Amino acid sequence: MGYEVTENDTAEALGSGDVPVLATPRLIAWLEAATVRAASAMIGKGQTTVGVAIRVRHRRATPVGGIVDVMAEIHGDHDGRTVTFSVAAHDHDGQIVADGEIDRAIVAREKFVAALDG
Repeated sequence: MGYEVTENDTAEALGSGDVPVLATPRLIAWLEAATVRAASAMIGKGQTTVGVAIRVRHRRATPVGGIVDVMAEIHGDHDGRTVTFSVAAHDHDGQIVADGEIDRAIVAREKFVAALDG
């Protein structure tokens, strides 16, 4: 999935810094969205996944107007409850922007949402 960095995606806009480059929190959100897409093929009816751990290195700055492609793939086996994804982001020059791992837990969606009200 590819994203173009806008003014709304910068560290200045998100308050995570004071420079006009892709903010790490936005980059992580894009990487997490890639894990949600990757997980959708492996979960059952009534299930969803929720993020539980993030280990990401933001390696390269991307200016406004830059394009970032993100990917996620299952990393090894999963135990049926937690899935680890290898994630990466590259810029339009093929340079690595970020890499790492994101863990997601598989949960029963309705039960998870109902527990929020309790």
